[in-house]
Amino acid sequence: MREANERKNLNLRRLCKMARAWKNKHGVAMGGLLIDTLAYNFLESTDEYDTKSFHYYDYMCRDFFKFLADQPKQSEYAALGSRQRVRVKKRFERKAKKAYDLCVKAIDASGQKNERQKWRDVFGNAYPAPVRSAAGEAAAFAHVFKNTEQFVEERFPVDIRYHLRINCEVTQDGFRPGMLRDLLERHGVLLPKKSLRFFIADATDLPDDAEVFWKVLNRGEEAERRDMIRGQIVRDEGRGERRETTNFRGDHLVECYAVSRGVVVARDTVRVPIRVRDAEDEDYAA
Repeated sequence: MREANERKNLNLRRLCKMARAWKNKHGVAMGGLLIDTLAYNFLESTDEYDTKSFHYYDYMCRDFFKFLADQPKQSEYAALGSRQRVRVKKRFERKAKKAYDLCVKAIDASGQKNERQKWRDVFGNAYPAPVRSAAGEAAAFAHVFKNTEQFVEERFPVDIRYHLRINCEVTQDGFRPGMLRDLLERHGVLLPKKSLRFFIADATDLPDDAEVFWKVLNRGEEAERRDMIRGQIVRDEGRGERRETTNFRGDHLVECYAVSRGVVVARDTVRVPIRVRDAEDEDYAA
């Protein structure tokens, strides 16, 4: 690691730290040795960043996630140095492709007021927060809403090592129940007046002592106007599920965390976009 880091202009260790921030933000079940190995393999595969530094980290991260997304399916890698076998707990290519897409959007937003937020979508709170403009402060004051959102990184250490996947059952009187991910794939949004049951769909390898927490965050002008941002982190009531309703439009988020021995070891997020009904939605059945 030391030799490769020097050879790659100190970029290897920094890339490993950025990759850890990404996996902790997006709930990617990867151990530290696997991250170090993949970062090493990526930088060894190219000389593009041998003489580059901070000003090129946006492109370096983009290319690294493309490298991960294009990895062939395999169950283990040979670790740098020792060549010991490093097991792949869960496939990471799909989430790496999503990270690549987010990096592309962040690069496209270079110099714009939302650039920092785009990078926070990739790396979470580890990336500096956007600086709110005077106009933004005035708009927030005009809405007079309480920003009640809590961040799990401020409550627990985060070290994602296990896989967790949540899904959501959508129901409405008179319609057949359906899964949220399937409905969003077909329609892109949900309509109001639906009942939502978020539940843990896959968590087979979690430690036995893991505790579950939920966070429901309402976003958008309507949530601010109603002073209903929410976003508090609450303990699961023992059923491994969370029930909500689609009350008003906005791009909402539901997150689930598994905490073992005081550390967040798994997490997943579901986006819940809701819009108002219009004439073209008459045939929209849940």
